Amino acid sequence: MLQVARLAPKLLGDSRGLVEAFVRSQINPDGAFRNRAGDSDLYYTVFGIESLVALQAEVPVEIVAGYLRTFGKGEGLDFVHLACLARCWAGIARHPEAAIADAILNRIEKFRTQDGGYNQSDDASEATSYAMFLALGAYQDCGCTMPALDRLLDALEDLQEQDVTPVMAATVTVLRQLGRTPDTAFAEWLLQRNLPTGGFFAISGAPLPDLLSTATALHALAGLHVPFDGLREPCLDFVDSLWTNRGGFYGNWSDDAIDTEYTYYALLSLGHLTE
Repeated sequence: MLQVARLAPKLLGDSRGLVEAFVRSQINPDGAFRNRAGDSDLYYTVFGIESLVALQAEVPVEIVAGYLRTFGKGEGLDFVHLACLARCWAGIARHPEAAIADAILNRIEKFRTQDGGYNQSDDASEATSYAMFLALGAYQDCGCTMPALDRLLDALEDLQEQDVTPVMAATVTVLRQLGRTPDTAFAEWLLQRNLPTGGFFAISGAPLPDLLSTATALHALAGLHVPFDGLREPCLDFVDSLWTNRGGFYGNWSDDAIDTEYTYYALLSLGHLTE
């Protein structure tokens, strides 16, 4: 995803500096990136780091590392934030230190479900595509191979009928990462969530397209080798309609705040839309 997002500056042109300035403005004194309330947030720090990497800009490694060290080995973090901690360390140091990586993955395994997948809740019996996507990412970020991959694939294939665009995109991405060729029906399903004038809907019947769904759908379609000829210009117009001269992007047309998460998804979208 980052390899693709790094292409975004080609389309940003002179606006690249504004986007970088916005992302840097979201760094709090403790080294974290702030959420919409202005508080230091590990989840938003993932997107702040990755936005700077996508912009091919310098990441303030020392100050960010200081913030990450406050979480130790991830004690007390929930599943999503464990994955975020691994992703942040990978963003500034390639992999977490061995002791931190081991502790993160040991805790991740506590969220393994009876069907072989993962769930954000440690007492769930069935997996979710989102959790499996995050778990696989955590193992990759820690430089380790996930155990019992065959069971994870079986669980994933049982969950292919979920009616949420980012979830479907996550399923496609995990299947591809694990060497499986996703069914062409995935592409047809995702294309049905496209608004002809630009953008993708999160669910059938959603009132507005959004950047998260657009970025993840484009990423999945690219992995499925679907041509973007008919999508490129409308989607570029959609992404452009969400940009502000403050350098950040809104998540959708009804949004009233800009943040690093949706700015990253704009960069990922632009990367895929670069010819």
